[in-house]
Amino acid sequence: MAGPLPLGDPAPADGRLPADLPLDPEVPFSAYLHIPFCRVRCGYCDFNTYTSGELRGAKQEDYASTLLTEIDLAREVLADAGALRPMDTVFFGGGTPTLLPAGDLARMLGAATDAFGLAEGAEVTVEANPDTVTPDVARILADAGVTRLSIGMQSAVPHVLAALDRTHRPENVDTAVAAAKDAGLAVSVDLIYGAPGESLADWEASLDAALALESDHISAYALIIEDGTKLARQICRGEVPTPDDDLQADMYELADARLAAAGFDWYEVSNWSRSEQQRSRHNLAYWRGSDWWGFGPGAHSHVAGLRWWNVKHPAAYAQRLAAGESPAAGTERPDDESRMLERILLLSRIREGIAVDDLRADKRSRVAGLIADGLVDPVAAVRGRVQLTLRGRLLADAVVRELTD
Repeated sequence: MAGPLPLGDPAPADGRLPADLPLDPEVPFSAYLHIPFCRVRCGYCDFNTYTSGELRGAKQEDYASTLLTEIDLAREVLADAGALRPMDTVFFGGGTPTLLPAGDLARMLGAATDAFGLAEGAEVTVEANPDTVTPDVARILADAGVTRLSIGMQSAVPHVLAALDRTHRPENVDTAVAAAKDAGLAVSVDLIYGAPGESLADWEASLDAALALESDHISAYALIIEDGTKLARQICRGEVPTPDDDLQADMYELADARLAAAGFDWYEVSNWSRSEQQRSRHNLAYWRGSDWWGFGPGAHSHVAGLRWWNVKHPAAYAQRLAAGESPAAGTERPDDESRMLERILLLSRIREGIAVDDLRADKRSRVAGLIADGLVDPVAAVRGRVQLTLRGRLLADAVVRELTD
């Protein structure tokens, strides 16, 4: 289970949006549907997920019907505020969405589409564990309107998968990708690098295996040790080593080189695609600050600068909705300074970067120093954009600090 929810103001029981919210009907709208179930908990994961023994009063088989109640609430709230828009992207995340019957996922997507509408050419993504993808599952999802499957490959090396507590066999990834492609779905694969005991050669083998799948999109994330996880406790006890920052940097550079050679282009620090059309539009909506409603326990939402988050446990989530109340636990409206910091933090990570003119006037002069340090592209800067170099991607947090502190 994830850590505590953020502090904030109490959320209204009816879920209504503030009357003074500066709504813009031209801002794209997305939906995130959180499926909080996993067969086992991976040692590195701090997401809001639950195994069967942790549900305590919630039933997995009832989940789709419960979430449909929040969809009805969201439609009423957004329509009342004059902010009802068709969904430009939809993302089923988790957890393991494909632990639910594919028909349940189809029912949730259908309800969301009936409530909000689906924009022409909308991107609809489902995350999946390789063990849970069969030809039937892929076909049902495609028939329901899903366009993209994001498969949690993580590694192609058995001892690395074991270090991450992943339960699938490497060959299951090939089967899942084949099933998705046969159903006409676009495919993304997710990788993690820097696991305990993973060598540069192991990482190279995983990259080679991912490229052999001929997917449209690859994400590669450095392993981060989150407080409260099994892996954090193992490191604290000295049972496994702390990830090596220098090795992770070498792994990132190797990934960027191998992916570029195979025709992939980076568009966010941890994401590469074969073309602009194959980028994850849903994730770009987050990075660009669009509006979205997050459905499910622990899910976060954002509309016109207002943020709120749902209660964490599936039982508490179901109880709120059964009582006719919003499942939101808290809300906040960040001030202008906080929003500027977040905007720089997010936009600096994507290829387009952030406009120099969007920086505070007293910070713009610092761009020259970032260019001198090899962190920002000088050609892009001349054109008025702060765009990270390869070295800048490795030190992205330092760039943000320089532009904000």
